[in-house]
Amino acid sequence: MASGKSTLGLILANKFGWDFYDLDKMIEGKFGMRVVNIFKEFGEEEFRRSEAETLIEVSKKDNSIISLGGGTITFGDNLPVIKKSGALIYLSSSPEKILERLKYKVDRPLFQTMNSLQESREEALAKIISMLEKRKPFYSQADLEFSTDRMSVGKSVDLLARIIEKKL
Repeated sequence: MASGKSTLGLILANKFGWDFYDLDKMIEGKFGMRVVNIFKEFGEEEFRRSEAETLIEVSKKDNSIISLGGGTITFGDNLPVIKKSGALIYLSSSPEKILERLKYKVDRPLFQTMNSLQESREEALAKIISMLEKRKPFYSQADLEFSTDRMSVGKSVDLLARIIEKKL
């Protein structure tokens, strides 16, 4: 969440001449509405069902980068599908950096209250820390962890490209 998956993924895909798939954007296209509205109108369970279905669909494609939602790997059989189809890169960020990046985002369904100022900074930070702790067992199964806290997008892309090229 707010770690640069969509930004870095798209640039890396272009650099390699690969296809890029943003899972959330694909789901939004299927529903004809933003993720936050899908959560409101249909609930998280329906969103996760569509997410798993979309993941299976795109995971069959070669030479591609898929940007997953922060919670994708924690639901159902998504993690085995991901691990079977390619390398999993965890773009990590500190809770403080995530909070900084989320501050002005209005499209994060799990952080609607923070954005409407119903939560204090401390409450929002505690929520992020709790979410990261719950997801840690899944994130720790990534083939590579890459911190996006202190590096510019350009430097991150260059370093990730070199790492990916070595693994190809």
